[in-house]
This record gives sequence, C-alpha cells and structure tokens, in this order.
Amino acid sequence: MRVARVKFTLCRMGALPQAGPPAPYLRIAAELRARISSGELRAGGRVPSTRQITQEWGVATATASKVLAVLRQEGLVRAVPGVGTVVETPAGVPVCRPPRAAHRGRGREAGPLLTRERVVRAAVAIADADGATAPSMRAVAAELGVATMALYRCVPSKEGLVGMMADAVFGAAGPPGGVPADWRGRLEAAARRQWALYRRHSWLAGAVPCARLPSPHQEWAAEPLLRLGLHPRAVRHITGTLAGYVRGLALEPGRGPESAPALEALFDFGLLRLLDGLAVYVDAGPHKGREELRDQPQQRTRSRKRSS
Repeated sequence: MRVARVKFTLCRMGALPQAGPPAPYLRIAAELRARISSGELRAGGRVPSTRQITQEWGVATATASKVLAVLRQEGLVRAVPGVGTVVETPAGVPVCRPPRAAHRGRGREAGPLLTRERVVRAAVAIADADGATAPSMRAVAAELGVATMALYRCVPSKEGLVGMMADAVFGAAGPPGGVPADWRGRLEAAARRQWALYRRHSWLAGAVPCARLPSPHQEWAAEPLLRLGLHPRAVRHITGTLAGYVRGLALEPGRGPESAPALEALFDFGLLRLLDGLAVYVDAGPHKGREELRDQPQQRTRSRKRSS
C-alpha cells in the first residue's frame, strides 16, 4: 500500500509518466529524433519546418512549433538565419556560429557577452526558421545556451522581445528609395515594402499593430500628405488604413507556395483600388479633411444625446 501511495504521489507531481498516449508534439519529435539517429536527417541538413510539419502530420502551427522547440532544447537541431532549422553538427566538428555561453568557473572561459542585440538576432533567426509564430523565451535561451531568466536582464518580457524583433526587421530594411515624391507613389512604395517583409518573415505580421506603419516607414510615407496640408490625424488614418489592409492580407491563412500567385494578384488589386479610394479623399483638399475631423466629436455628442 505504501509503495502504491508513493507512485500515485509521484505521478501527480509529474515525476512518473502517467498512462495514455504521448502528446502529438512528443510523438512527432520522437519520429524526427529517430530520423536524425538513423542518419536519414544528416548533420547540417534541414529538418521539416513548422509549415511542413503541419502539412505532413496534420497538426496545428503551435504543435509544430513545440516539436522544433523540443528538438532544439535537446541540442539536436539549431536555427540558422536565412536557411531554417538544421540538424546540429556533432561535437568536435567546427561550426560557423558564436560559441554557446559557458558557465563561469575554474578552467572555463565565459561565452560571448549576452546583449539585447544578440537576444533579438537569435529570436529573429528562430522565428524565420520555425514559421508563423514568435519563439518562446525558453527556445531563445536554449539557442544562446543560457538560462531562461538570464534573458530578462536584456528584454523586459516576451511581448517586449516580439516588439524589438519587429523593430529590428523594419529598421534593417529601412524605407524604400528611388520612388516618386507624390503621396500616392510614396504610399504604394511603403505598402509594397511592408508586404515584402511580411512575406519574407511569416511571423512579422502578427507582431506589429495594425493601426500604423512601423517607424521610420510611418514618417516617410506621411511626409507628402502633410505637405499637402492634410490634418495630421487624417494622415494617421490614411496610413493606418493602408497598414491594416497589408497586415490583414498577410495574416490570411493558406499562404503556401501554391497559393502565392493568387495572393500576390489579390494584394495588387486591393492595393490599387484602396489608393484609388484614398485619392478621392485627398483630392478633396485639406479643408475637407479638417472639417470632417472637427465634426466627428460633435457628431458623437449628438448621437449620445439622441440615444439618451
């Protein structure tokens, strides 16, 4: 009786496995682990991405991300920027990446200094390799070879890290150059740059607010409209409408390679029609924009009085 009671207590604490089939992500991770052990997936070779796992095993994106996170934490795979998730190189074989941070102690050297830039770069690399979701703090820590809590010395939270990742991607791209100075050419160039970044980084659209273009793209796109004399709030509404359209379409499910041509055609059509509609508003002149913005609070006040 005493042994049975101890086993029951350990099971409730999670120290002993309970009966039942393993979770789907553990089952898939075991299959990929077997492929790596057998040599079917060789060192340095790419492993299935998040999207490929969802298609091959019919699971959700979150489950597929857990699969790669488990393999990464076990040291079997790693994320490589611009390549994807690859099988880890065996010990003793040189690899082209910064060494993992070592524990401080006698006879051991400390690894590279943990900085905000290193954390953000690692997080972007993992997100680009894994697919549509931003990585967990645990996954980033595993990639850098540090404790999870060590990351919080560089970033305030998971949400803060995601924001820094988006800022880093947009900041590195910068506004496009060599485009017309008119407001329509500027807005179209900004929208196409935003769309290209979303297509290149499938996690990015979910990491930015829909109501604005990220800086410095916002200021660059808004400048010709402000020169026309439009109210700053009207300009924010225009750029926010454009950014919301691009982001919303980027979040559309089913963005595999086979659907890319149709999605690109849909984006082009919608963008041009949206700019046509905005042209009607902009061509009405700055005074119309000011009057509409000035009348909005009064209209809301009248509506509240009628409803009361």
